[in-house]
Amino acid sequence: MFLLLCQKVTHVVLRQFVRHESETSTSLVLERSLNRVQLLGRVGQDPVLRQVEGKNPVTIFSLATNEMWRSGDSEVYQMGDVSQKTTWHRISVFRPGLRDVAYQYVKKGSRIYLEGKIDYGEYMDKNNVRRQATTIIAGKTRNIPPLLTKSELLEKQPVPNF
Repeated sequence: MFLLLCQKVTHVVLRQFVRHESETSTSLVLERSLNRVQLLGRVGQDPVLRQVEGKNPVTIFSLATNEMWRSGDSEVYQMGDVSQKTTWHRISVFRPGLRDVAYQYVKKGSRIYLEGKIDYGEYMDKNNVRRQATTIIAGKTRNIPPLLTKSELLEKQPVPNF
C-alpha cells in the first residue's frame, strides 16, 4: 500500500516538471517551472461570451490595475507628489463553471481578484496580418465587495464569490 501511494505521489510530482535537453549532455533534465498571475483591479467592460466553431466557449473582459508611486524627494505627502499608471489586462475564462458565473456576475466597474496564468499567442486579423496577443487565463476569481457603512451592510444582499 505504501509503495503504491509513493508511486502516485511521484507521478503527480513528475507531471509538474518540464523536460528539456541539457546543453552539456544529450540526456534530458527535469526542471520545475511556474506561470502564475495574481491581479486585483476593476473591470473595464462587461464580459463577452464568445464561441468559435469547433472550439470551447470563452468569457472575455478587461481588467485595470493601478500602480502608484511618489515622485520627488519630499517625505511629507502633498497632492502633486503621487503619480499613477494604469495597466489594462485582457482576461479569458475557459473553465465551464467559472466562465458562466463570470459572464453572469462580473460587471463593468466591479472590483475583482483573480489568479491565473499568462499566455502569449498569435492570431490572423481581418487583413490577414499576424498579430500577437497577451492574455491572462483566469483559473480562480473572487468578487471584492465595496466598502459599506454599517446600515448599508445590513440592508445589502451578499455578493456571490466565484
